[in-house]
Amino acid sequence: MVFWLIIGALTLATILVLARRMLRPRDDAAPTEGDTTRLSSDMKVYRDQLSELDRDVARGTVTAQDADRARIEISRRLLEADKAAQAKIQPTDAPQTASQVVIALCALLLAGGAFGLYWVLGSPGFQDLGREKRIAMSQDMRESRPNQAEVEADMPPWPGPPAEAPADYLELIQGLRNAVAQHPDDPRGLDLLAQHEAAIGNMVAAREAMGKLIEVKGQAATADDFVRQADLMVNAAGGFISPEAEEMLRNALARDPNHQLARYYTGLMFAQNGRPDMGFRLWRDLLEEGPETAIWWTSVRSQIGSLAAHAGVNYTPPDAPSRPAMPNLTGPSADDIEAAQDMSEEDRTAMIQGMIDQLSERLATEGGTPEEWARLISVLGVVGNTERAAAIWDEAQTLFQAHPDALATVRAAAEQAGLDP
Repeated sequence: MVFWLIIGALTLATILVLARRMLRPRDDAAPTEGDTTRLSSDMKVYRDQLSELDRDVARGTVTAQDADRARIEISRRLLEADKAAQAKIQPTDAPQTASQVVIALCALLLAGGAFGLYWVLGSPGFQDLGREKRIAMSQDMRESRPNQAEVEADMPPWPGPPAEAPADYLELIQGLRNAVAQHPDDPRGLDLLAQHEAAIGNMVAAREAMGKLIEVKGQAATADDFVRQADLMVNAAGGFISPEAEEMLRNALARDPNHQLARYYTGLMFAQNGRPDMGFRLWRDLLEEGPETAIWWTSVRSQIGSLAAHAGVNYTPPDAPSRPAMPNLTGPSADDIEAAQDMSEEDRTAMIQGMIDQLSERLATEGGTPEEWARLISVLGVVGNTERAAAIWDEAQTLFQAHPDALATVRAAAEQAGLDP
């Protein structure tokens, strides 16, 4: 309101200044009494000088030749004074109606132009918030946001495992639940349970298992453990970063300040709580570091433009990478498996399993391209491990659900592996 009062007062003052000048009555153009007196005095002085000059010639104090030169100069000044006096008493001939129309148009142009310019370049309807006030509001928003339990309570209940999940895979998960119930402090069992509960979309159960795993590990818990728990919390809360998830991210960054996925989620947390400036700085660094195949890269690139605009930064994100049709991927290929045929059964199995585990671990911790996820599913199908291939396919559906092209690449591999996507 104060802003509009200031703008209105300035506009009105400008219009009044113009109106006073343009709508001044004709009589105002006549010379004032002071101007007339000054001009009349100047002319009287010049006339007196001419009379005095004649007397000086008669007395013989000035020669006739000098008197003629002085008389010419005094006469010239007298004429100039007379012209100035005539110009001052000439009234203006501007039509009063035309002046009124012009000032009205000027008023409309100033008022309408100022409002239109603000409508295009400004932010109508927004409060005039200073930096300190905006930061304070952001802090209040961050401190008053709901906790993890409140958000999960508002989420739709888990509908159960996907319809395409194999029955024997679901039986194995149930067996894993029973085993963890009998041995609740077994890190390996908790790790597997968190992984497979997430694979079938049971994020709350996965989050609970992962929380127990971190509790069991204690001081041995790594940055990856805390980021993994934060990721499960965010998924269980429908993308919302709760205070508990933020605490997980803080613990992760305390152990590894450069952890990229922790920085991605931290930037998202700032964006959700009115600090686009903080979020933008984190995400910009991530984009510049890469790699472009990271799981978070596409998400950051697609959203950072809007985040930069809210932060008041003119920023153009880098172009999306063009991926080759058959990239050089780490992990076992069909040729690798064929080359292993000359080995003993035990060595061959160990080699293939080691390569599969290596690729699986890298995708789980660092992310990867859709082609790499497809490669892992394909190879699992080749070695007959369809259960694990199904779990990887379920995880890929969650990961690439917002990217249909990428999901189509992984789906083709799932079909080739004998799954029912």
